Amino acid sequence: MTNAAATSAPETAQLAADAAPAPAPAEVPSTTTEKPQQQQQQQQQSSSSSSALTPSSTSKKQSVPLSALIKSLPSNFDSFLARLDKCLSTPAGIDTVMLFLCYTSKFASAALDKLSQSALRRSAREWIALVAALPRGTTVVFSSPASAVGVGKGAAGGSTALATRALTLSKCLANLSSMLSEARMILRLWALIGMYFWAKGLVKKALCSSSSEKNDEPKPSKAATLLESLRLILCVAFQALENAAYLGQRGILPMRPPQVGKAYIWSARLWGAYVGIELGRLAAERLGPNAPKTAEARSRWAKNTARQLAWAPLTVHWGSEKPLVSELTVGLLASIPGIIQLRDLWASTA
Repeated sequence: MTNAAATSAPETAQLAADAAPAPAPAEVPSTTTEKPQQQQQQQQQSSSSSSALTPSSTSKKQSVPLSALIKSLPSNFDSFLARLDKCLSTPAGIDTVMLFLCYTSKFASAALDKLSQSALRRSAREWIALVAALPRGTTVVFSSPASAVGVGKGAAGGSTALATRALTLSKCLANLSSMLSEARMILRLWALIGMYFWAKGLVKKALCSSSSEKNDEPKPSKAATLLESLRLILCVAFQALENAAYLGQRGILPMRPPQVGKAYIWSARLWGAYVGIELGRLAAERLGPNAPKTAEARSRWAKNTARQLAWAPLTVHWGSEKPLVSELTVGLLASIPGIIQLRDLWASTA
């Protein structure tokens, strides 16, 4: 009995020793507690490094002076503004810039209006075809454009929204063109003063040619003097009628609307006569003995001819009782003189 008890006691003790997993629980907590400590140390190091870098970066951004920001602007921007300021420093330069902006915006407005209207008509035809294909008795509910834009995700809804935005932009450009056209007309109210000095110069030339004094300058022929006088008379009559029409339109002169319309039409007709004389003069200059020989003279002749050829159909359009061409054509043709004059003006400010 004692031997069995003795033998069983060591066996139970050995079994208890083998069954007790004392080392394992001691090792697991040690590893699990070391990892959070390492992560906390890394986070503290990263936060300290970021906090150490943040004040320096903010201090650098705040320490940039205004003079450095001005110097950092590109030199091309300054040169562009300087040349634009030179272009706008004279009444002729202001008129040239407004001429370019007036008719290019008119052309863009007419083009956007035409494209948007065609897109809206195409979208309307698609909707009509879709509704016509529905079975009888189907209820069709039309929503507002705003809700349709927000809800519709198809190509038709997107094209309609784009056409609506284009139509809005077209109206804005049309208003800009109208404002610039009126501004140019206001500037031309003082054009008769310059024509007075033009007439004064012609009178001086006529007196010098008729006198017996000897001059080294070549004397103009009678035909050239007569042509120049005719051009002056047409310009004075055109400008006087346009001034009267504009002042009558604004209620400054006592003119009825039919009289204002007649004055505008006849001013355009007189301008058309001036353009016709200019085209004849340019043709005679090209075919005559004094044809331009240098490249610069030929370029100047080509530019003047292109300008007058662009104005010729427009004077006929504005001088007729009913419109002959569309607003798109008006903007396209009138943009040609604007581009030519603006290029010459920009080159002169270099």
